[in-house]
Amino acid sequence: DSGVTHPVAKRVPSDVGRDAAADIRRHITASFKQKKGPFSCYFVTEFVTFALPTEIREFHPSVQKVLFDELLDQDVQKELEEDSAIINWSLELTETLGSRLYALWNRSAGNCLLDSALQATWGVFDRDNSLRRVLGDSLCEAASVLYPRWREAEALQARLLHFSLDEAQWQEDWATLVSLAAQPGSALEQMHVFTLAHVLRRPIVVYGVKYVKSFRGEALGYARFEGIYIPLLWEPSFCWKSPIALGYTRGHFSALVPMEPEPEVISGAGADSRNDLQVAFLPLMTADRQLLPLHFLTQGEVGREEEIIKQWFDCCVTDGGLLVAQQKVPRSSHLVLQMVDQWLEAYRKLSPRHRLTDSQSGYSSDGDSDQE
Repeated sequence: DSGVTHPVAKRVPSDVGRDAAADIRRHITASFKQKKGPFSCYFVTEFVTFALPTEIREFHPSVQKVLFDELLDQDVQKELEEDSAIINWSLELTETLGSRLYALWNRSAGNCLLDSALQATWGVFDRDNSLRRVLGDSLCEAASVLYPRWREAEALQARLLHFSLDEAQWQEDWATLVSLAAQPGSALEQMHVFTLAHVLRRPIVVYGVKYVKSFRGEALGYARFEGIYIPLLWEPSFCWKSPIALGYTRGHFSALVPMEPEPEVISGAGADSRNDLQVAFLPLMTADRQLLPLHFLTQGEVGREEEIIKQWFDCCVTDGGLLVAQQKVPRSSHLVLQMVDQWLEAYRKLSPRHRLTDSQSGYSSDGDSDQE
């Protein structure tokens, strides 16, 4: 039955290590702070980035396949990677620099932006809507600073398309954005991604499809999400230069995460096995070498994109001439390690030496191979 994909029951770390995941969510909720002063936006206090454990590489390929089918959104992976070269299009990045990105599966139903932001940082879903609440509260309470920036950037776009709005229409559109953020399950817009970059105090890079297509593959309209969202309303010194990566496909966001490098790669760079920061490299250009668009720039910032990128990212240019951002992956907290360890346990048992349980009957091994 080639070409027919059967739905696979999803099995993600936060659903397996439930207690650890609940502790992580409580920790996140308790750690939000609000800035005093005119820009009274909420913000996180810890720098956290999620990466897949390097142990996955040690599993038998057939076990890896089960794991990836249960963890990843393979439809999103295929759409961003194969159907259009939006991620993993550079062999230099994926092979030489070990910076392949994996699209994690999440809950749909309008919570995908917040789920994917927490998955890219802590590896959990926004089940209790704490990140959504903070996003909504920031839009309300920091509106005096967020609204003018949004309005100016939107007006620039409107002029390019030869239309204009009056103040009442701007106010109405803004009120809609604010109310969407406050309603769990409501789909979110570009301004929510921009505000989220401020909450997370770091840039968000969205690798997205250019056009939203119908299920029959017809282009329905232009998708505006792809690009770079920088927390421009903070001081650069208040923010981390290490971005998170999200994927955008038809109305849906997914976390795009790297895998921890192999130990010999780390030690080869003179680092102490798992203590130091590890680095993945995220392209800031498209496959045809165009700079990704920067969103919510003012008139005075347009034309200074490269300068702004260098100010807000730790950038470098690869040997192949690609402008990339360094994504630093610090050592995971003990709660994240515990959650991931519980999740990996089933796959450790699935190695070819072990008999299969019914639930894994989709995986078969002829028994003549071993991972050692």
